[in-house]
Amino acid sequence: MKVTDTRRLKRAKVELTALGMGSAPLGGLYAPVPLADARAALSAAWQAGIRHFDTAPMYGLGRSEHLMGELLREETEGFVLSTKVGRLMSFERPGRQLPAEAQKNEFDSGWHNGLPFREVFDYSYDAILRSYDDSRQRTGLGRLDILFVHDIGKVTHGERHDHHWQALTRGGGFRALEELRDGGLIAGFGLGVNENEVILDAMEEADLDVCLLAGRYTLIDGSAAEALLPRALERDVALVMGGVFNSGILASSSGRKKYNYVDAPAEILAKADALEAVCREFSVPLPAAAIQFPMRHPATGNVVIGAKTATQVKQNVAWFEQDIPQAFWTSLEDKGLIPAV
Repeated sequence: MKVTDTRRLKRAKVELTALGMGSAPLGGLYAPVPLADARAALSAAWQAGIRHFDTAPMYGLGRSEHLMGELLREETEGFVLSTKVGRLMSFERPGRQLPAEAQKNEFDSGWHNGLPFREVFDYSYDAILRSYDDSRQRTGLGRLDILFVHDIGKVTHGERHDHHWQALTRGGGFRALEELRDGGLIAGFGLGVNENEVILDAMEEADLDVCLLAGRYTLIDGSAAEALLPRALERDVALVMGGVFNSGILASSSGRKKYNYVDAPAEILAKADALEAVCREFSVPLPAAAIQFPMRHPATGNVVIGAKTATQVKQNVAWFEQDIPQAFWTSLEDKGLIPAV
């Protein structure tokens, strides 16, 4: 399997390279990223043949979209750009009080290179259209290909979920996305989340094309295989798979303590040890298996993974293209460590 292999999305009718470039790290997630490193990472992705780039207003509170635009404005064509809606960038000034939706959510670790804005959750009709316009301005691009509704769901919003869900459904958020698609301004839309159930719910509310699912179809967590992947295949809704390292526990064979942004519990550590034992048996690096695993399912459009440096991009490419024997996957299935395909 090569990074440059492509899969054509049945509904959005765009082609995604098998490996996509995520950009949360470039916004300063967990640690600052110097401008030179960020530019070099994006350049390395382009040179490797990656042509799907994923970003979001949230990543660096606008920084990531600016960086993506700087690269892609020079290329003008031959790429697919996805970004997200659901958060507006705002700021405080005398006499202006930000709404409750501007409160920091517990899953936001902060942005070390973030721009001086505050995120405000808003999934309404007007906010979706404004978010589209704002992303066009930040990237400076003539088009955006895919819009993902970012982090809608109970895990992120808790008791505020119903309020935001109503804005997206009855309040016209989905209608705005449909108008953008019908008008040819985007190729398709869906959700960008880390919850299986909310994508299933959204399929009953809107005519989705493609969704980004983080962390729910990985070597550690195969829960998407139970209901979501079969439904996505049935509806021709492609799934872009992110979070393949589950916050780091699958990124290396040592020092893996984080799972889904928090310290990994004992049962997760035990499963990681079991996976690593099979990896040693077949001489397969654990991160290579983690990156390639989602591509085995026909519902997967591609895998998106972020990086902070050109070296990390090149390592991700090497892991993605490393030969892994079928016997390795069969062994994991037989041991009940991954769901059968």
